[in-house]
Amino acid sequence: MISTTVFALSTARGRGAIAVFRVSGPRAGAALERLTGLGAPAPRRAIRVEIREPATGEVLDDGLALWFPAPASYTGEDMAELHLHGGRATVEAVGLALGRIDGLVPAGPGDFTRRAFAAGKLDLTQVEAIADLIDAETEAQRRQARRQAGGALAELYESWRAALVGALAHLEAFIDFPDEDLPPEAEAAVAETIARLARDVAGHLADARRGERLRDGVAVAVLGPPNVGKSSLVNALARRDAAIVAAEAGTTRDAIEVHLDLGGLPATAIDTAGLREAAGEIEAEGIRRALARAEDADLRLVMLDARDPLPGAALARLIDGDALVALNKTDLRLSPPPASVAGRPAIALSVRTGDGLDALIARLTDAVAERTASGAAPVPTRLRHRLALESCLAALRRAAGQEIPELRAEDLRAAAAALGRLTGRVGVEDVLDAIFRDFCIGK
Repeated sequence: MISTTVFALSTARGRGAIAVFRVSGPRAGAALERLTGLGAPAPRRAIRVEIREPATGEVLDDGLALWFPAPASYTGEDMAELHLHGGRATVEAVGLALGRIDGLVPAGPGDFTRRAFAAGKLDLTQVEAIADLIDAETEAQRRQARRQAGGALAELYESWRAALVGALAHLEAFIDFPDEDLPPEAEAAVAETIARLARDVAGHLADARRGERLRDGVAVAVLGPPNVGKSSLVNALARRDAAIVAAEAGTTRDAIEVHLDLGGLPATAIDTAGLREAAGEIEAEGIRRALARAEDADLRLVMLDARDPLPGAALARLIDGDALVALNKTDLRLSPPPASVAGRPAIALSVRTGDGLDALIARLTDAVAERTASGAAPVPTRLRHRLALESCLAALRRAAGQEIPELRAEDLRAAAAALGRLTGRVGVEDVLDAIFRDFCIGK
């Protein structure tokens, strides 16, 4: 058990109706008594209390106290909560009072959740899901994080690990007792388990990074020549003036990122410099960056002027089989624009009048949906997951080709250890700091 007792404000700082302080650790009950003059209340029942400065007895606020005794608490430790009025001065006074109690120290980012992990309340995939729930900006992100927090990924990975451990036990029986009359079908069952798990892990990895894209947002690079309306489109998608719009060509020099919610799906629209022969060193660098973002993006939206819809050589190379093509400024063209450009269907619109904008948003939403997680099966949501799974798959494939039982067993141990690192069963000390670094203080 962790010997220190930590406290933190668990609600957002600033003026608000209610603020909540959390205290967790062996001195949580003593801290509650020092602040309220009362013993620990009945578990998980809110009681009205006067919160006092321990040194002087001055009443700081009138609020509620809750008590969560170990192990039936979020952290697995004794834990107390104080619910008080959310004014800045009140929060500051109660925070100072907590800091003056012997044995209490301010919590760092993720300290409460880290204690829950140490107590076995959560595995690492659930810990990561809690961080994702806090950061979720769209409905689809919330659903994915909620499912992972419920243990969907952990259950899948633990079932694979259990199957590996069972296969390893059978294999080691053959190694340790070669003279025993062990059933020959057991060896065939080990081989079948290895082949099945390799297929399952490979299929799990072949998800086109859907879970990671849903967590991080699909990167959409908006490309096109200068003054075609890219910045105006990004502003229309964001419903605010995120990018500078001007008649002067070459206004956008650096990539501007704007987060979007497309029907509950997350995306990041990247407004890039217009692609043309650069007029100067700064614009040339902007064009270089635009081409680099185009290469890295999950989706390309190529925008052209409906009056001159032929893309230049640089743009034509970027219109692949997945790119979306939009022809803007149709309000300035006398005849209907072409239905396709470079073999891709073209969406006709006028950002200025709004004509065709809904059709473009619908196509963009469909394209983002195709690139994000869907279906009932849980998917990897972080690069850490993918790397561990790739390590597991490599070990399984080595095991399948091994003729020597001892070497096959060693590969199975490596595969099981890779799965154990996913949930935090083994060898995760080096990743804990990185996982908790971005957590909120108070969670």
